[in-house]
Amino acid sequence: MATHPTRFENLHDLARLPWFSLKDGELVVDDPSVPTAIDMHTHLALTYVRSNRVDLHRRTARTERYLPDQRPIDFDVYINRNFSPEDLAALERDLGLGSLVDGGMRSTHTVANLARDMGALKISNSVLLAIDWPFGLSRNADTWLAATEGRSDMIVFGSVHPYDTQVEARLDAQKARGAKGIKVHPAVQMVKPDAARCMRFYKACGDRDLPILFHCGPVDIETRLGRYLSQVKHYERAIAENPRTRFVLGHSGALQMPEALEFAKKYPNCYLELSSQSLSGVKKILAEAPPDRPVFGTDWPFYSQAIGLAKVFIATDGDDALRHAALYGNAARILGLPEVPVSSVGA
Repeated sequence: MATHPTRFENLHDLARLPWFSLKDGELVVDDPSVPTAIDMHTHLALTYVRSNRVDLHRRTARTERYLPDQRPIDFDVYINRNFSPEDLAALERDLGLGSLVDGGMRSTHTVANLARDMGALKISNSVLLAIDWPFGLSRNADTWLAATEGRSDMIVFGSVHPYDTQVEARLDAQKARGAKGIKVHPAVQMVKPDAARCMRFYKACGDRDLPILFHCGPVDIETRLGRYLSQVKHYERAIAENPRTRFVLGHSGALQMPEALEFAKKYPNCYLELSSQSLSGVKKILAEAPPDRPVFGTDWPFYSQAIGLAKVFIATDGDDALRHAALYGNAARILGLPEVPVSSVGA
């Protein structure tokens, strides 16, 4: 296996890796030997309290990701360690009070801009993970389902708060509109994963063949309450007592990855999504988890999709079967897509 660099001056410096190059000033995947990927962890412009006013069809000159393209990147740490204090402050403003006004970085987090990135990086499908509260007018899931109607490259995981008064009706409505799963974010939605009402919610999702993608694990930049609610130990009951429901652990447990890895070894309905993990974490997951459980994800627009791709490319160098499974095959089975991709270009 070749030795590859793991520290980069900026995003474009990833072109030092053999799978990438720069084309017209943009980073692209230009190695025909690497498979198409499915990104299981992306978002569009998120809004809370008020309705979404971002034009999700608009293509802008560039995407303003929360980790700016010019920042140094270290693959050997959990990805949010690459943020500067100024970056974290800007992220908090944009997702907080910034979501109540027009403009900001969020205005570039659109379907059109995501599709452009996918096309450059050989990603055929992106799963959009909506997050909603049980009150307010945001209804991110409904907005995103409308914005992606008729597209095959964008797959929406809807959002119904486990404490919503009309859980089953809303699940049915979102599935009827095309939702392929449900996103649950305990830190943002302020629920404990093993609470009684959450347990009933997971069963309702399983009854409808809607897989759940959790935000799973503490990341150390959330609130103290969010950090408590995201502790990996709180997720095991959900997985163990709902064997008919498929659970994808977003970020593979984040900073508590070893505990999440044990869940994947123990429970056949548990999958590990790789976004944000360090390169060593990705290597450990791919080496020790059942080979049909890891799935690729990036957390776009927090980070460029190229960063997550590069880590999987390095971790699977010399093992084409594992690379295909992690980048495409495992996610395709969860989503009901052909196990051999029809196209590798986001439209």
